[in-house]
Amino acid sequence: MVEVASASQADIDWLAREDASAGKAWVSRCVALGEYLIAKEGGEIVGFLRFSRFWGRVPYMEMIRVLPGYRRSGVGTALFFAWEAAMRGEGARLLMTSSECDESRPQDWHRRNGFTETGAVELPGLQSVPEVFFIKRIG
Repeated sequence: MVEVASASQADIDWLAREDASAGKAWVSRCVALGEYLIAKEGGEIVGFLRFSRFWGRVPYMEMIRVLPGYRRSGVGTALFFAWEAAMRGEGARLLMTSSECDESRPQDWHRRNGFTETGAVELPGLQSVPEVFFIKRIG
């Protein structure tokens, strides 16, 4: 059974390793602000969801990652549903996320979980393809 909770200081080393592109300083900042959820099975961390707030208001799912051996077993969905419930509990009415335009599997996952495409942005020098944004109305 998957257990989802906010990450704690004790999870920082694991998160810094598994969310390596973020860097340990950013991971520590996000943990301190409550912007990570972790999923555990049998007491072991098997995935995480990192989020922020677009314009300081709209909950934005930046990254969701499940360890390879646990993918397609409901861990990502459990993380997402826990985040959605927490954001709804904070009064959010809209959620955002994104993926690179050539990432069809993540986009399919977003659509299965109620997101709709809302536009794309080109980020020259940062990405070779546009970033596609998705929204989900929750309130």
